[in-house]
Amino acid sequence: MKIFLEIFLRHPVHIFFTEHHAGRVVIIRTYMEDRACDLAAWIIENRSTVRAAAGHFGISKSTVHKDITQRLPEFNAGLYREVKAILELNKAERHLRGGEATRLKYKGE
Repeated sequence: MKIFLEIFLRHPVHIFFTEHHAGRVVIIRTYMEDRACDLAAWIIENRSTVRAAAGHFGISKSTVHKDITQRLPEFNAGLYREVKAILELNKAERHLRGGEATRLKYKGE
């Protein structure tokens, strides 16, 4: 949460519109760079997946992926390296998560 708050507090003037969506506050900003930094900070802090980040921020997985892999390296290479390590770990583990989901499905849990 600390990284997210630091980035959020650094750029408070970039908030364009705020609304409540499914119990969460969705912040729509005018600058894609800020959104990419927010996404990266949240993924690092929570060690989450692209799907979880998309759900949390209320945007598509495609947008999260594009922000992280294409936009973020252009202006914050250090943050990109950190988030890339987490995404690579998620990619390496995805077959295990899928297998567990299938096992639970057929076990009836």
